[in-house]
Amino acid sequence: MEEENRRLLVTGARALGIDLGRESIEAFEVYLRELVKWNQKINLTAIRTEREVVTKHFLDSLCVSPYLGSIFSLLDIWSGAGFPGIPLKIIYPNLKVTLIDSVRKKVDFQRHVIRTLGLKGAEAIHGRAQDRILLQTMESRFDAVISRAFSSLQTFLTLGHPFLKKGGTAFAMKGTVLPEETSHLTGTAGSEYRLKDTIPLSIPSTSLKRSLLLFEKA
Repeated sequence: MEEENRRLLVTGARALGIDLGRESIEAFEVYLRELVKWNQKINLTAIRTEREVVTKHFLDSLCVSPYLGSIFSLLDIWSGAGFPGIPLKIIYPNLKVTLIDSVRKKVDFQRHVIRTLGLKGAEAIHGRAQDRILLQTMESRFDAVISRAFSSLQTFLTLGHPFLKKGGTAFAMKGTVLPEETSHLTGTAGSEYRLKDTIPLSIPSTSLKRSLLLFEKA
């Protein structure tokens, strides 16, 4: 990782209230190096430059960290190249993280990163959140579910619901939130969740804005 981008990662994380230690910085450097290398052969992400990986993947993933609270187990749905689950695991070694994605090459990459970084208490699963076997084996197992890759808030909340413990939290990482997106939720998404908060987020060192929606499973 270039020195400028290393400083960007450290100062950006500090702006989010995270002081990265040497081991964490080294882990992010390895993660970035492996992502860039794998991305030359298979399409893991459209983001190619080091700076963009640091800001649009690493720091974007870490934006949620101040709101995790006492969460012990986290399920990342549609996790792609491991975001936000793996960055959160790097800064919270005791957090149990499970990643699910339906694209085999992305899961292979996640597993490679988990092995390379020696991340204990992290696993990557190839499959879909609606797969019956996954639902049976992981029902009501997690304190929280998270995703930043969904196209429909309704779909994310519905798919994440069976995996959550009662009182668990669904973290929906979005861009702009339209009022009708939350007011028009139906079925499981509308009746079995309570919207706890909508939090505006800014990704450090960028002009990018996000919204974090927190839903509690009733």
